[in-house]
Amino acid sequence: MQPRDPELPEPPEPPDVPTGPTPTPTTRRTSPILITAIVVVALLAGGALFMSGYSMGRQTALEPGTPVSEDAAFRPFWDTYHTINDRYAGGEVDRDAIVQGAIRGMIEALGDPYSSYLTSDEYQDTLQGISGEFEGIGVEIATKAADGTQGCATLGPDCRLVVVAPLAGSPAERADLRTGDLILAADGVSFDGQSVDGARELIRGPKGSTVSLSIQREDQEPFDLEIVRDVILQEEVVSRDYADGTVGYVRLNGFSDRGATELASALNGHLDVGRTKLILDLRGNPGGYVTAARAVASQFIPSGPVFWEEDAAGTQVSTDAQPGGAATSPDLRIVCLIDGGTASASEIVAGALQDTGRATLVGQTSFGKGTVQQWQELTGEGGAFRLTIARWLTPNKRWIHDIGLEPQVPVELPAEPDPDTDPTLDRALELLGGSAAGRLWPATA
Repeated sequence: MQPRDPELPEPPEPPDVPTGPTPTPTTRRTSPILITAIVVVALLAGGALFMSGYSMGRQTALEPGTPVSEDAAFRPFWDTYHTINDRYAGGEVDRDAIVQGAIRGMIEALGDPYSSYLTSDEYQDTLQGISGEFEGIGVEIATKAADGTQGCATLGPDCRLVVVAPLAGSPAERADLRTGDLILAADGVSFDGQSVDGARELIRGPKGSTVSLSIQREDQEPFDLEIVRDVILQEEVVSRDYADGTVGYVRLNGFSDRGATELASALNGHLDVGRTKLILDLRGNPGGYVTAARAVASQFIPSGPVFWEEDAAGTQVSTDAQPGGAATSPDLRIVCLIDGGTASASEIVAGALQDTGRATLVGQTSFGKGTVQQWQELTGEGGAFRLTIARWLTPNKRWIHDIGLEPQVPVELPAEPDPDTDPTLDRALELLGGSAAGRLWPATA
């Protein structure tokens, strides 16, 4: 889920983002975009890394100062700033802290949980987290409103922090933190009034330290769950075979450039031994780099749009499949596994496979994250912000935000899952003419 060792590309110039919607003309392009489809937060000791991938905007070279046309609008801001600098008597004024606070306030005033500001230190910590080795509990989180929609901004009785999925092999998974659990507090401190970033600060911490989380699970009474933080190493690709070697299985845990390359190698390995039935497992995958999503989808889709991007003006631009994918033959039978933890870049791939008819989706409804964010570095103070700049749509121009992808073959899971069985994988194997899988993952001692 986290790219471990990406070679970061030269960041692109940030796109122009108009401020209002208009009718939707469409255009096409085939060049990759390095823009984010951000979903959920990984709780890292090192920083606020959102796990659906992102692009790095250049520091913008703009004319400093307030435009003449906006003098009146900004006059209260400058009056406040100068009054603080000239007359505040409570101690020395930290100008950098004042500026950072103003930037944070502008972003938070949008009320968008996917747009946020990071200080220089927080931003650098986030970049370190991209390595895929980090300290924390290893869980993807999002916000969920009382009406069931995701993406509320301020935590409280009507906006809860919800677990999207624990990372495979993480302390969160070992402690039995589950998809759908609500996290109400950390070490006795309620999240009410906090943003997602604020809650993250209360949960994250260094290796070896313990955090006590207050958990609400379905209709049960809240209970405390203690988790010892650790260094998380995320395995990106797992490759196996089932049904006496006739079905190739590839599980993708994240979307980095390295993960996309490893996926291609795994698919070629299955095809080289003559397998014509494949399972792509995207369950619990919260996303990663959008460029990697394009690369992954291109392993199965020979040509045409992988997804569309619609900006604030309503202009739609397609990102098309790259040629030369390993599994593009129409003779292949492909099943894609999804669940409520399949989010963002994962949904880009699953939606593309569904719309193009390249795969049958099996499992449960996906998370439903359809907006696009981009990182923008700030000149001088060293921080950065991420801003929602667009929405993404499937090849058939479906917007799945707050809806998710519905599998063609739904699989109902038991309320208390048996760790020794995997009903979703079993159903996929049945569709492909194979036998039940039995145990999928080895037990953890």
